[in-house]
Amino acid sequence: MTGVLASQQLLEMTQAGMIHAAQPYVEGQVQPASLDLRLGARAWRVRASFLAGAGRTVAERLSEFEMHQIDLTQGAVLEKGCVYVVELQERLALPQTIQAVANAKSSTGRLDLLTRTITDGGEEFDRVPAGYNGPLYAEICPRSFSVLVRPGMRLNQIRFRDGQAVLSDDALRALHAEIPLVDGATPLIDEGLGFSVDLRPAGSTLVGYRAKPHTGVIDLDKLNHYAPEDFWEEVRSKNGQIILDPGAFYILVSNEAVCIPPDYAAEMAPYLAMVGEFRVHYAGFFDPGFGYAPAGGAGSRGVLEVRCHESPFVLEHGQIVGRLVYEKMAQTPAELYGARIASNYQGQGLKLSKHFKS
Repeated sequence: MTGVLASQQLLEMTQAGMIHAAQPYVEGQVQPASLDLRLGARAWRVRASFLAGAGRTVAERLSEFEMHQIDLTQGAVLEKGCVYVVELQERLALPQTIQAVANAKSSTGRLDLLTRTITDGGEEFDRVPAGYNGPLYAEICPRSFSVLVRPGMRLNQIRFRDGQAVLSDDALRALHAEIPLVDGATPLIDEGLGFSVDLRPAGSTLVGYRAKPHTGVIDLDKLNHYAPEDFWEEVRSKNGQIILDPGAFYILVSNEAVCIPPDYAAEMAPYLAMVGEFRVHYAGFFDPGFGYAPAGGAGSRGVLEVRCHESPFVLEHGQIVGRLVYEKMAQTPAELYGARIASNYQGQGLKLSKHFKS
């Protein structure tokens, strides 16, 4: 059956040698519709971001762009504004029927930690063609905060597809009629489910956070540890609008609470460049079960990672900023997001990454 491969199918792929892991999987690494990728022991500081290109390997290109090599075994700081390439512990030997797409994990995106997967012969970031046989690397560029990393940390994730099963707008409307995908609103469906920004939260003027420009290092192993005020400025609004500063990074939240039913997965995509010079989202996977309640009711907001480009931009309450593209699962996952697994953001509202104290 075509569609996004579920957790039990990822384990079958591993047993068949299509996914090879240097070490056994750790708890929580296999997600309902994706696999977390783990950092290896070697990293390279490079002069610039790059793709391997057709017929070339990442190792070959590293010889061109490498500044120095870093051993991550005892931990190492990846500095803000620098570009690194890190070998990953997983490699692939995909059949000709299965392709993959990668993305940053939610906590990675909320730290403005630009993390993209590159492959041998790759001509696109985060895209692995059907039949790929080779290693995986993460390109990491800390944009707002310097971070301390170690082998085994999971900054990005990969989702496997057998064929294409993206829902058409008509199919998405039919699904919403069966299982409400947004709470109490008529959904905007146009090449996916549109969502807007919440700048009029009930009972509060706090609408988001903006990353401070000069902060300390964040150790990615320390959870619920850092004081938010040491790294973030609160963003408040009394009139339902804020002005985004060029180059600044913001954490905001969607106006809609969304639902991903068990037999579907979704990916966040930008809306239209014409609506403003800003980018929403760095971490885009929504797993089956996100915001889902069998008794009814959509339950979880989408956190928006926003970076403004070039000129100040006025963002207003209810403005459409992105869309969720839904896909059919090949199988129902053995475990759903938020159900007996370590799901940090089920039922979330405006929320920083798990490294910060609640």
